[in-house]
Amino acid sequence: MRRLDLSPLYKSAIGFDHLANVLDQLSGLESESGFPPYNIERLGENVYRVTMAVAGFGENDLSIDVKEGTLTIRGEKKGEPAARAYIHQGIAARNFERRFRLADYVEVSAAALENGLLHVDLKRELPEAMKPRTIQITKGAPQPRVIEGDAASKVEAAA
Repeated sequence: MRRLDLSPLYKSAIGFDHLANVLDQLSGLESESGFPPYNIERLGENVYRVTMAVAGFGENDLSIDVKEGTLTIRGEKKGEPAARAYIHQGIAARNFERRFRLADYVEVSAAALENGLLHVDLKRELPEAMKPRTIQITKGAPQPRVIEGDAASKVEAAA
C-alpha cells in the first residue's frame, strides 16, 4: 500500500497529527487476513451492527474489547479435544483477532452469538452540546446580559 505524505499539511494546520495517526492505524488494519468474514450494517441513523461468521466458537471462546476508539474481537479455541483425523476440514478453527476503528461517540451497546454468527451492535451517542439546535430569532433589540455576583461588584469597583 502507498504511504501518504502529510508533511505539507503540518506547515499550515495545527492539530492534524491525530489524522496521521488514524490513517496509519487504518493502513495497518487493512493488512489483516480476511478471517473471519464479517458484515457491517447500518440499522438506523446512528445504529450499526458488525456480524462475524464464527462457526465452531462458543461464548467462552470469544472476547470483545473497546480501548482508545478501537473495537477488538478475538476468538481463541480453549480446551480443544484430542487431535482428530479429518478427511476434509473446511471449517476453520484457528484463532483470530479482528480490529475496527470506531468513530467518535460510537459505543458498543450489545453483543450476541446466534447460529454461528456473532452480532455486535454499535450506537453513536452525541452529547447534547454536539447536537444541532435551532436558535429562535426575536423581534427588536436583544436584551442586555445582566452580570450578577462577584463579577458585578468588580465592574462597579473599577468604575
